[in-house]
Amino acid sequence: MSKTDYDLKNLRAVIFDVDGVLSPSTVPMDENGVPCRMVNIKDGYALQLAAKTNLKIAIITGANTTSLIKRYGALGIKDVFIGASFKFEVMNKWLADNAILPEETAYVGDDIPDYQCMKAVGLAVAPNDAAREIKDIAHYITVSDGGYGVARELLEQVLATRGEWLNHADAFGW
Repeated sequence: MSKTDYDLKNLRAVIFDVDGVLSPSTVPMDENGVPCRMVNIKDGYALQLAAKTNLKIAIITGANTTSLIKRYGALGIKDVFIGASFKFEVMNKWLADNAILPEETAYVGDDIPDYQCMKAVGLAVAPNDAAREIKDIAHYITVSDGGYGVARELLEQVLATRGEWLNHADAFGW
């Protein structure tokens, strides 16, 4: 991961985009034209562990696929917002509803619809293969490409900084 001056101990929340972050940018479609997203199992492990800590996790995506609610809900993530045409509005409402300041938040995005959110938070994170405009504003660029361990890479560092990576009561289970 790239270096950042942001103190990961200050994070209270992490918000993830889906396509290009939690799944690869190339998404196969079924015979009905419905996207079939891939998921990364190591991301899943890190997400479910983070959901068991006091770190708030949210997902905001423009994708309007209910399977995302099932997938991330099964990992313990309650705040999954699909069909978000304007992510900035959704993010601001979620932060206000949870009494979290933008500077206490990391946002992980890869393309132009994530730009406003990333500019507003304390820690803007981009996958290695993010759009140039997004990488230009990111405080932190992962070694991983989107869909190939971005969440794991970030959350492992955050939880380790908090002493919860291999020390949390649920670290060795699902």
